[in-house]
Amino acid sequence: MEVKLWNDKREREMYENFSELYAIIKATEKLEKAYIRDLISPSDYETECQKLIVHFKTLSATLKDLVPSIERFAETYKMDCSAAVYRLVTSGVPATVEHRAAAVASTSSSASVVAECVQNFITSMDSLKLNMVAVDQVYPLLSDLSASLNKLSILPPDFEGKVKMKEWLVRLSKMGASDELTEQQARQLHFDLESSYNSFMAALPNAGN
Repeated sequence: MEVKLWNDKREREMYENFSELYAIIKATEKLEKAYIRDLISPSDYETECQKLIVHFKTLSATLKDLVPSIERFAETYKMDCSAAVYRLVTSGVPATVEHRAAAVASTSSSASVVAECVQNFITSMDSLKLNMVAVDQVYPLLSDLSASLNKLSILPPDFEGKVKMKEWLVRLSKMGASDELTEQQARQLHFDLESSYNSFMAALPNAGN
Protein backbone atom coordinates (compact mmCIF):
# COMPACT_ATOMS: atom_id res chain seq x y z
CA MET A 1 0.00 0.00 0.00
CA GLU A 2 1.41 3.38 -1.05
CA VAL A 3 1.63 5.97 1.72
CA LYS A 4 1.50 9.62 0.64
CA LEU A 5 3.44 12.17 2.67
CA TRP A 6 1.42 15.05 1.22
CA ASN A 7 -2.11 15.66 0.02
CA ASP A 8 -1.53 18.28 -2.66
CA LYS A 9 1.13 20.16 -4.59
CA ARG A 10 1.33 22.96 -2.02
CA GLU A 11 1.92 20.53 0.83
CA ARG A 12 4.51 18.69 -1.23
CA GLU A 13 6.39 21.94 -1.86
CA MET A 14 6.29 22.71 1.85
CA TYR A 15 7.92 19.40 2.76
CA GLU A 16 10.51 19.84 0.02
CA ASN A 17 11.39 23.26 1.44
CA PHE A 18 11.61 21.78 4.94
CA SER A 19 13.95 19.13 3.57
CA GLU A 20 16.14 21.76 1.91
CA LEU A 21 16.26 23.85 5.08
CA TYR A 22 17.24 20.77 7.08
CA ALA A 23 20.03 20.01 4.57
CA ILE A 24 21.38 23.59 4.70
CA ILE A 25 21.54 23.56 8.51
CA LYS A 26 23.24 20.15 8.56
CA ALA A 27 25.73 21.19 5.87
CA THR A 28 26.57 24.37 7.79
CA GLU A 29 27.14 22.42 11.00
CA LYS A 30 29.49 20.05 9.18
CA LEU A 31 31.34 22.99 7.60
CA GLU A 32 31.73 24.79 10.94
CA LYS A 33 33.22 21.68 12.56
CA ALA A 34 35.57 21.15 9.61
CA TYR A 35 36.80 24.75 9.91
CA ILE A 36 37.33 24.49 13.68
CA ARG A 37 39.38 21.30 13.16
CA ASP A 38 41.46 22.87 10.34
CA LEU A 39 40.13 20.33 7.85
CA ILE A 40 39.32 23.07 5.32
CA SER A 41 41.24 26.18 4.29
CA PRO A 42 39.87 29.57 5.45
CA SER A 43 39.27 30.70 1.85
CA ASP A 44 37.36 27.53 0.91
CA TYR A 45 35.42 27.70 4.16
CA GLU A 46 34.43 31.33 3.54
CA THR A 47 33.26 30.63 -0.02
CA GLU A 48 31.14 27.65 0.96
CA CYS A 49 29.80 29.30 4.12
CA GLN A 50 28.78 32.40 2.18
CA LYS A 51 26.83 30.23 -0.29
CA LEU A 52 25.02 28.45 2.53
CA ILE A 53 24.16 31.75 4.25
CA VAL A 54 22.72 33.20 1.03
CA HIS A 55 20.67 30.05 0.38
CA PHE A 56 19.50 30.05 3.98
CA LYS A 57 18.41 33.69 3.84
CA THR A 58 16.46 33.09 0.64
CA LEU A 59 14.75 29.94 1.91
CA SER A 60 14.02 31.23 5.42
CA ALA A 61 12.40 34.33 3.92
CA THR A 62 10.13 32.06 1.88
CA LEU A 63 9.29 29.96 4.94
CA LYS A 64 8.99 32.78 7.50
CA ASP A 65 5.28 32.10 8.09
CA LEU A 66 5.71 28.33 8.38
CA VAL A 67 9.03 28.42 10.25
CA PRO A 68 9.05 31.56 12.42
CA SER A 69 11.85 30.15 14.60
CA ILE A 70 14.85 28.29 13.16
CA GLU A 71 15.91 27.31 16.68
CA ARG A 72 12.55 25.62 17.25
CA PHE A 73 12.77 23.94 13.83
CA ALA A 74 16.16 22.49 14.82
CA GLU A 75 14.80 21.34 18.19
CA THR A 76 11.70 19.77 16.62
CA TYR A 77 13.81 17.63 14.29
CA LYS A 78 16.44 16.95 17.00
CA MET A 79 19.20 18.34 14.80
CA ASP A 80 21.77 19.26 17.50
CA CYS A 81 23.30 21.93 15.27
CA SER A 82 24.11 24.81 17.61
CA ALA A 83 27.12 25.96 15.55
CA ALA A 84 25.01 26.15 12.40
CA VAL A 85 22.20 28.02 14.14
CA TYR A 86 24.68 30.57 15.45
CA ARG A 87 26.32 31.02 12.04
CA LEU A 88 23.08 31.26 10.06
CA VAL A 89 20.78 33.05 12.48
CA THR A 90 22.85 34.96 15.05
CA SER A 91 25.98 35.90 13.10
CA GLY A 92 24.90 35.90 9.47
CA VAL A 93 28.52 36.04 8.24
CA PRO A 94 31.34 33.44 7.98
CA ALA A 95 33.71 33.05 10.95
CA THR A 96 36.57 34.36 8.80
CA VAL A 97 34.67 37.62 8.30
CA GLU A 98 34.13 37.86 12.06
CA HIS A 99 37.88 37.42 12.59
CA ARG A 100 38.72 40.18 10.13
CA ALA A 101 36.05 42.37 11.69
CA ALA A 102 37.73 41.88 15.06
CA ALA A 103 41.04 42.99 13.52
CA VAL A 104 39.37 46.11 12.17
CA ALA A 105 37.83 46.80 15.57
CA SER A 106 41.24 46.54 17.23
CA THR A 107 42.64 49.17 14.88
CA SER A 108 39.99 51.86 14.76
CA SER A 109 36.63 50.71 13.47
CA SER A 110 33.70 48.76 14.80
CA ALA A 111 33.34 45.05 14.09
CA SER A 112 29.58 45.46 14.04
CA VAL A 113 29.87 47.94 11.15
CA VAL A 114 31.90 45.44 9.12
CA ALA A 115 29.27 42.77 9.75
CA GLU A 116 26.58 45.30 8.83
CA CYS A 117 28.33 46.03 5.51
CA VAL A 118 28.62 42.32 4.71
CA GLN A 119 24.96 41.71 5.47
CA ASN A 120 23.92 44.72 3.37
CA PHE A 121 25.98 43.45 0.44
CA ILE A 122 24.44 39.98 0.73
CA THR A 123 20.89 41.31 1.11
CA SER A 124 21.26 43.59 -1.92
CA MET A 125 22.65 40.83 -4.16
CA ASP A 126 20.12 38.32 -2.89
CA SER A 127 17.19 40.65 -3.58
CA LEU A 128 18.22 40.94 -7.24
CA LYS A 129 18.32 37.14 -7.49
CA LEU A 130 14.74 37.16 -6.17
CA ASN A 131 13.83 39.62 -8.95
CA MET A 132 13.15 42.48 -6.56
CA VAL A 133 13.99 45.14 -9.14
CA ALA A 134 11.48 47.96 -8.48
CA VAL A 135 13.08 51.26 -7.53
CA ASP A 136 11.27 51.39 -4.17
CA GLN A 137 12.71 47.93 -3.41
CA VAL A 138 16.28 48.49 -4.60
CA TYR A 139 16.89 52.07 -3.43
CA PRO A 140 16.51 51.46 0.36
CA LEU A 141 18.90 48.48 0.20
CA LEU A 142 21.60 50.41 -1.66
CA SER A 143 21.07 53.40 0.62
CA ASP A 144 21.66 51.22 3.71
CA LEU A 145 24.74 49.69 2.09
CA SER A 146 26.15 53.09 1.16
CA ALA A 147 25.56 54.41 4.68
CA SER A 148 27.29 51.43 6.30
CA LEU A 149 30.31 51.72 3.96
CA ASN A 150 30.66 55.40 4.85
CA LYS A 151 30.89 54.49 8.54
CA LEU A 152 34.18 52.62 8.03
CA SER A 153 37.21 54.88 8.38
CA ILE A 154 39.53 52.30 6.77
CA LEU A 155 37.79 52.78 3.41
CA PRO A 156 39.03 55.75 1.34
CA PRO A 157 36.53 58.20 -0.22
CA ASP A 158 37.27 56.78 -3.68
CA PHE A 159 36.65 53.17 -2.59
CA GLU A 160 34.96 51.30 -5.44
CA GLY A 161 31.88 50.36 -3.43
CA LYS A 162 31.26 53.91 -2.21
CA VAL A 163 31.61 55.39 -5.70
CA LYS A 164 29.42 52.79 -7.45
CA MET A 165 26.67 52.83 -4.84
CA LYS A 166 26.54 56.63 -5.02
CA GLU A 167 26.25 56.45 -8.83
CA TRP A 168 23.40 53.93 -8.59
CA LEU A 169 21.55 55.97 -5.98
CA VAL A 170 21.74 59.06 -8.20
CA ARG A 171 20.47 57.02 -11.15
CA LEU A 172 17.59 55.51 -9.16
CA SER A 173 16.56 58.86 -7.68
CA LYS A 174 15.75 60.07 -11.19
CA MET A 175 13.32 57.18 -11.70
CA GLY A 176 9.79 56.69 -10.37
CA ALA A 177 9.19 54.51 -7.30
CA SER A 178 7.26 51.90 -9.32
CA ASP A 179 9.77 51.84 -12.19
CA GLU A 180 11.75 48.64 -12.54
CA LEU A 181 15.33 47.97 -13.57
CA THR A 182 15.69 46.34 -16.95
CA GLU A 183 17.29 42.90 -17.11
CA GLN A 184 20.52 44.52 -18.31
CA GLN A 185 20.49 47.11 -15.50
CA ALA A 186 19.81 44.45 -12.86
CA ARG A 187 22.65 42.33 -14.22
CA GLN A 188 25.04 45.31 -14.17
CA LEU A 189 24.00 46.25 -10.63
CA HIS A 190 24.61 42.69 -9.43
CA PHE A 191 28.02 42.72 -11.10
CA ASP A 192 28.89 46.06 -9.44
CA LEU A 193 27.75 44.74 -6.05
CA GLU A 194 29.78 41.55 -6.40
CA SER A 195 32.87 43.46 -7.54
CA SER A 196 32.51 45.97 -4.71
CA TYR A 197 31.99 43.17 -2.18
CA ASN A 198 35.21 41.45 -3.28
CA SER A 199 37.08 44.77 -3.04
CA PHE A 200 35.59 45.33 0.41
CA MET A 201 36.72 41.94 1.67
CA ALA A 202 40.22 42.52 0.26
CA ALA A 203 40.41 45.90 2.04
CA LEU A 204 39.87 44.38 5.48
CA PRO A 205 43.00 43.67 7.56
CA ASN A 206 43.97 40.03 7.83
CA ALA A 207 43.46 38.46 11.22
CA GLY A 208 45.77 35.51 10.93
CA ASN A 209 43.77 32.80 9.18
